[in-house]
Amino acid sequence: MPTSRHPRVLDGTDTRAIAALLDRVPSRDAAIERRVARIVATVRQRGDQALREYARRFDGLEGPIEISRDEMEAAARAVPVHVRRAIRAAARNIAHVARRQVPRGWTTAPAPGVTIEQRVTPLDRVGCYVPGGRYPLPSSLLMSAIPALVAGVGDVIAVCPKPDATVLAAALDASHGTRRLRFFRVGGAHAIAALAYGTATIPRVDKIVGPGNAYVAAAKALVSADCAIDFYAGPSEILIVSTSGRPAWIAADLIAQAEHDEHARAILVTPSRRLANAVAREIAEQTPPTGPAKVALARNGAIVVTRTLDEAIAFSERMAPEHVVCDTAAVAARLRRAGTVFVGDASAQACGDYVTGSNHVLPTSGAAAGRGGLSAADFVRVSTVQRLTRAGLRAIAPDGIALAEAEGLQAHATSMRIRLQRKAGTIT
Repeated sequence: MPTSRHPRVLDGTDTRAIAALLDRVPSRDAAIERRVARIVATVRQRGDQALREYARRFDGLEGPIEISRDEMEAAARAVPVHVRRAIRAAARNIAHVARRQVPRGWTTAPAPGVTIEQRVTPLDRVGCYVPGGRYPLPSSLLMSAIPALVAGVGDVIAVCPKPDATVLAAALDASHGTRRLRFFRVGGAHAIAALAYGTATIPRVDKIVGPGNAYVAAAKALVSADCAIDFYAGPSEILIVSTSGRPAWIAADLIAQAEHDEHARAILVTPSRRLANAVAREIAEQTPPTGPAKVALARNGAIVVTRTLDEAIAFSERMAPEHVVCDTAAVAARLRRAGTVFVGDASAQACGDYVTGSNHVLPTSGAAAGRGGLSAADFVRVSTVQRLTRAGLRAIAPDGIALAEAEGLQAHATSMRIRLQRKAGTIT
């Protein structure tokens, strides 16, 4: 196990070291995948009986799986007032942003007599996984449940193996007193299986969202053929692109992200050797002597010194990280491949984890090259309704027939041509 508190300082021209740093292909653990496959298959076959057995074995479950409204309210009363106030503020900001994220319906006419309608309908039921590991994570519940509820999802099924009072308080504030959110004290691969396939106690959902450990990630991947998921959630990542940032603040941001777990990745990329050295000194002074941050920084952290700012930006684009922090709006405009971008000294990345309103459920391991973070748009179906009048059919069917015949699909051509016949057949 690494013992140094110092992240590596790398030369940006060292192609082998940079390639190793950027290699984040999720490692597959065959043993975990086999165990997860057995758990999922057993819950799918035996339902509640298997779910309760696994919950007692892995989660230490005693009593009912579902958490009653009365239990949530009693737990919330035990949460300190200032924490409850913070949960409400975060919930308010998340809802504010989510309302702007819901896609809108529209109708357009690409040709006379042809009408295309975009229809936006919420999913019927979604499952929100809330991790229950080293720390309680009320923010994860808020970030997954609130966008779903804002999008109009009928039922939100939250699961967490060991929800503490703050998580239960967050469930109350997320649901705003409605009964659309139900909470179950269960986690791991067995919870994912229950959400994907349903049991007598936990109803089947249309989509599962939220991060989890290796067992949860493997289970989500396994059930994704039958139940939609958000995306693979790997170790947390932060990349800072800076030429003139404050060393103490940069170090604090890197350490904050590294404390998630020992696999977290925290990197500074800068063309300034002076800034690189200053940040390295600050990391040495600020890093706790024990805990995951120390190990993560030594194992996965780095300070990369490039020749130019352009090279630093290119590094970020190649990495497509979960979080990027940069100095100016001009640089931010060039950072297109990132889960979320923070601009300027005051934009502490940790604020985005909790209270800005932007979602902290973000793509990792390079997935930001193809998509952004979780949003209210993930909880709706966007479909189309198409209408053609007789005049519209006459206007566009000849082109459709030509394309169908070019593809060799004669029945397609016939289904359009038959409607153009002067004496259309009728059913009597």
